[in-house]
Amino acid sequence: MIVTPQSNRLHVCIFGETNSGKSALFNALIESDVSIVSDISGTTTDFVQKSMELLPFGPIVLVDTAGLNDNTILGEKRLEKTEKLLDRTDFAIYTVDANKINESTKEYEEFKQKLDSKNIPHLIVFTKSDIILEKTLQNGTYISIFDEESIKKLKEIISNKLLEIKKDSDSMIGDLLSPKSTVLMVVPIDSSAPKGRLILPQVQLIRDCLDNSITCYVTTEKELSEALENIKKIDLVVTDSQVFKLVADIVPKSVKLTSFSILMARQKGDIDILLNGIDAIKHLKDGDKVLIAETCTHNRTHEDIGHVKIPNALKKTTGCNLEFDFSHGRDYPENLEQYTLIIHCGGCMITEREFKSRISYAKNANIPITNYGLVLAHCSGILERSVEILKESRELNA
Repeated sequence: MIVTPQSNRLHVCIFGETNSGKSALFNALIESDVSIVSDISGTTTDFVQKSMELLPFGPIVLVDTAGLNDNTILGEKRLEKTEKLLDRTDFAIYTVDANKINESTKEYEEFKQKLDSKNIPHLIVFTKSDIILEKTLQNGTYISIFDEESIKKLKEIISNKLLEIKKDSDSMIGDLLSPKSTVLMVVPIDSSAPKGRLILPQVQLIRDCLDNSITCYVTTEKELSEALENIKKIDLVVTDSQVFKLVADIVPKSVKLTSFSILMARQKGDIDILLNGIDAIKHLKDGDKVLIAETCTHNRTHEDIGHVKIPNALKKTTGCNLEFDFSHGRDYPENLEQYTLIIHCGGCMITEREFKSRISYAKNANIPITNYGLVLAHCSGILERSVEILKESRELNA
């Protein structure tokens, strides 16, 4: 992995009415003709996104969207996708044709209410300022794609806005261990492991250790016993959730233990809500419907953690005949009330805002939600041990 993954980049999304200059602005900001620009309404049929470096801020994802007043045949479906995009929008740019300022006030105010309801900061940008007919200027930033200085100024404004709202991402491990600590990572190599590479949480944790002056070792569960004998000091073992029980039986109880999934959920989600969701497992009964939500779309095998291991573990732990639904990628059911419990993956493929939006939807629907690592730790009888280091850190920082 040589670039920052999209799930770790702030998403800057461009909204506005049709023909307000969204796509032209998108192309100007990325300095490439990616979005189609036309006077015909509804040219942007789906959102277009591009990873880029916005200096001096850093890596972002810039997104161009369909017009909010798209009245074409597929307009309604396009608007639905645009609305869903708000769940992963960290900063919004609302474009208005500078020659239609007075005509766009109502639409802007309506969309601003949606942004405010989700606490999404935004900037209003008046486009086509080179052919502006009305000389009465309003608050906002005026740009023309033919004026390089105006685009350069806009980039600076956006960058400064992002610096204001961006707190350093919570470290996966930097606040749990002190510098010079030692971490041993257990990475199974089975039929579900991607050939020739590590999965994102494993890569991120290695980098997180390096950033925080923490020594890290990597082994498989098969060589774990030997690794424990050879490494003199181990402050924490982090394992893939699917071998939680096996690893827990091998690692001495004097050594702290957790999983990649738990660390990832703590970093991006709300660990307290996810922990509380475990209580719902104790009350499951025959016929209850459980949603297993996974944000990646990998090929599944007989060892798949979401489709095979978690359902089997839940059935064994509860003794109940449960019904399971599965969602993948960015597909997430709107009718959450049909479920008794939601079990989410670690969320490595989605942004922090999107993960927290999903947790919020579950909370608003009064449906318990938890995650892969916590469920497998509970079913293995090692939940308290797996979150011990999190609780200790909280007590120290209190």
